[in-house]
Amino acid sequence: MARRGRVELRRIEDRTSRQVRFSKRRAGLFKKAFELVVLCDAEVALLVFSPAGKLYEYASSSIEGTYDRYQRFAGAGTNVNGGDASSNNDGDPSNIQSTLKEIASWSIQNNADVSDANKLEKLEKLLTDALRNTKSKKMLVQQNSGASTRGGENSNGPRGQKKRGRT
Repeated sequence: MARRGRVELRRIEDRTSRQVRFSKRRAGLFKKAFELVVLCDAEVALLVFSPAGKLYEYASSSIEGTYDRYQRFAGAGTNVNGGDASSNNDGDPSNIQSTLKEIASWSIQNNADVSDANKLEKLEKLLTDALRNTKSKKMLVQQNSGASTRGGENSNGPRGQKKRGRT
């Protein structure tokens, strides 16, 4: 059987064809995630939202546990093989507001010019967490609003990227 050449990735205009392709590709993606778990003993969590907003998920253990593990590493700015843990403040607006209140409270109670290293480290962590949470929330809002206003932009990956494989 002959292999296909490179396929140009671009948005599928026909709604029915797009839905069929989404379903087939989603199934293939979940199959690959399962194979990665079985063959390599990897911990995998996969979330996919359909264009209609329906959630599809796969996890080798628990999604919450894997996400918490991810947050510890990503939040601390460390790699997977080492580093310290970070608190888990999701991009939830109430968490962002509470973090900002903590920062305001800290600045009222402490003077940065005369604070010791431990107090300044706590402030740095508060600010870093607030910035990370704000960026996460911003990306989420952009993704949600961008999905309906995309137009001709490629929805499967970076612009101009070509992918080899079956469709």
